[in-house]
Amino acid sequence: MIRACTPLLLSALSLAACTSLQESSPEEAAAGQDKAEVCELPAAAALPAERSSERERLLADLLFEGLQALDADRLLTPADDSAHGRFKRVLAYDPDNEIALQGLNDIVRRYAELAEQAALRGLFDQAEIYLERARFVNAEHAAIVDAESVLARERESGDLFFQLDASAVQDQSDTVLARLLEIAEQAREHQAFVLILAPSDVQARWIYNTMREAVDGYRLRGNIELANRYGIRLRMP
Repeated sequence: MIRACTPLLLSALSLAACTSLQESSPEEAAAGQDKAEVCELPAAAALPAERSSERERLLADLLFEGLQALDADRLLTPADDSAHGRFKRVLAYDPDNEIALQGLNDIVRRYAELAEQAALRGLFDQAEIYLERARFVNAEHAAIVDAESVLARERESGDLFFQLDASAVQDQSDTVLARLLEIAEQAREHQAFVLILAPSDVQARWIYNTMREAVDGYRLRGNIELANRYGIRLRMP
């Protein structure tokens, strides 16, 4: 309330000062010319510059936080700490802000990239979720079309996909050993190329060696890809 009244108060005081000077004698008015310059209200004129500076600081903070969230893959979630939320707030103040507009484009491209990665690993439902999120940001983005093509191609590939339980792999349990034996037999039967997904090279090599021993005498061809989950893809010839 005090802040809102300040400009009115300054104006009233200035008008009063000007009136007082006008009512003075010519000699007093001449002597008080320096004081009359106070009527220009320098304090009031400075207010828009202060508000502009505050706005610039706000936008800079939002852009910085948005870029941090983008790097951390906080794209749409959590809602109160996402790259999308930060960039949209910037655009509410400045609709032509190039950094914020580029940030939204980067969000779509990242979701498209995640969708392609999921499709290549046989996680088709997860790929669809990523594509839906990309469409929410910008349904017309060209990267979505490319990711959709990858997903359709992988679904029609005829390859076999297997997901492995993380704790079972880490414990090297009898359950996962039996599962790997089964997958290795299918790889030999179909003459398939094996793609192993695992969070670390050590774990991936354990999976491969276990499968190779399960089909002793057969040359099991394969490759390793580091990922945040365990899985195996048999690429059909």
